Amino acid sequence: MSALQASLAVIGGSGFYSLLDEAREVHVSTPYGEPSDAVLVGRVGDRDVAFLPRHGRDHRYPPHRINYRANLWALHSIGVRQIIAPCAVGSLRPELGPGSLVVPDQLVDRTSGRQQTFYDSGAAHVPFADPYCSQGREVVIAASRREGMPVTDEGTMVVVEGPRFSTRAESQWYAAQGWSVVNMTGLPEAVLARELAMCYTAVALVTDLDAGLDSASAVNQREVFDVFAKNTNRLRSIVLNALADLPADRTCPCRESLDGIAVARDAVPS
Repeated sequence: MSALQASLAVIGGSGFYSLLDEAREVHVSTPYGEPSDAVLVGRVGDRDVAFLPRHGRDHRYPPHRINYRANLWALHSIGVRQIIAPCAVGSLRPELGPGSLVVPDQLVDRTSGRQQTFYDSGAAHVPFADPYCSQGREVVIAASRREGMPVTDEGTMVVVEGPRFSTRAESQWYAAQGWSVVNMTGLPEAVLARELAMCYTAVALVTDLDAGLDSASAVNQREVFDVFAKNTNRLRSIVLNALADLPADRTCPCRESLDGIAVARDAVPS
């Protein structure tokens, strides 16, 4: 266990590679290999906060190559119990244009082949009907509104394997199901957090209209990164304010995720 501890963490997505001033690096080894980068620990108000760029600070890891298990294990092992996770998403709804903020309440898994669990033996079935922390969502939504940034306070995020973007047919199918946004990193991140009884709140910044909504053009990586860059400062402000407002005492169901489940002692970091 590291001497540096933090109860809160931010996992930064594409374009969100830094957060904390005067942070100290923590190098954490895990049974699952190395995390995406060193964990940075600093102060936000009177709270110790960890920051981890999920793709690495130089964006070296594409979505399907991120070591999600190492990332979540490393954060838990230094004391993190509440996570805010900004991410870039494509819109599946015309009213959610680039620059919109969505705090989803549901997700759909369309990934394949990713390691999605810490529990490779025994019967450990965590509840996941509501994949995001109810307390965390309320705090982020309130922080967004105080910042004056329009926010959609519900919606379903479909997570695809990537690293390619969707075809028009795939995008139209996702939209026809009533889903709101599409992303490449939200799973297994959210379910691994749940398996460690950690609170996890996704904050989705719309960077583009997905291919099925706009027949005249198609999403490209430069467009995604440009829109995210234009909104980074506002998103950073929202995240910092939300971190300051997260309750120290958790009363949400996330903390009880492992109650009544027998798991191997070495399957959960101390």
